[in-house]
Amino acid sequence: MDLTYLHTFRVVALHRSLTRAAAELGYAQSSVTMQMQKLEQYYDVKLFERSGRGLRLTSAGDELLKVALQMLELHQLSKESLARQSGGTLTIGTIDSVASYILPNIIQALRAEYPELSIRIVTGREQTMINGVKEGELDVCLLLENGPPETDLQWTTVREEPLVFLANPAETQKFPETLLLDELKDTEWIMAEESCNYRVMLERVLRKEGVSYRIALELGNPEAIKRCLAAGFGVSLLPRMAAEEEIRLGKLAVLPIRHPAIRLDLLLGLRPKKWISQPLRTFMEMIQS
Repeated sequence: MDLTYLHTFRVVALHRSLTRAAAELGYAQSSVTMQMQKLEQYYDVKLFERSGRGLRLTSAGDELLKVALQMLELHQLSKESLARQSGGTLTIGTIDSVASYILPNIIQALRAEYPELSIRIVTGREQTMINGVKEGELDVCLLLENGPPETDLQWTTVREEPLVFLANPAETQKFPETLLLDELKDTEWIMAEESCNYRVMLERVLRKEGVSYRIALELGNPEAIKRCLAAGFGVSLLPRMAAEEEIRLGKLAVLPIRHPAIRLDLLLGLRPKKWISQPLRTFMEMIQS
């Protein structure tokens, strides 16, 4: 039985009139009449009887009204409870750089809105995070990719996440004001770990364009890479978000290189038809805003 019928029944009982109930609810009077007839058929009782120009409840109608009020109230309470749902666990899969430089402020805001929510952040390689969402171990994943991966997940592009070539400010004096990638020929590089997608992207472009390069250091942590750069050692490629503070303070400088094949998007991945809880919906809105 549709709860709408009970809501209409409550309004008819309040006004003791099909016409006034229809006017309040914005229905045609024939629709209100049909709903009351279906209720009477469902319960196999007479709910109203004529009284002068109006209607009055039968004894069966009186009993149903008491129960209907409770049912409608419980229904409203369930909607309100789910709307402000704050318990449970939200599990987010991502990579280290996103976990370190994008998520902290968002998680803090989410915790303020849902203080009872338990938030779990899992970091690892991109494919591991994708598999975690597909298998239901993760609610959502946030990745840096050059376009949505070919998977069965539903992807939303949040924004482009700029990649920048970085060096010690003193080292940038060696380079011209406008710089092409091949002018970094034979430069010593500090590279992220071999599985890192922006390293893979960079090396692919360097090889394709015939730019010779030498890997002087390989480090798995952006903080370690930045420290080496600040000490005056080599050139590296990092997401700008990972070095925003050092760039602002003048500890690192951005080399003026832009290459169309060296770019990443921040992508949000979900399992298709996944039920989206209120905290997850809020998290997605925060990320996209």
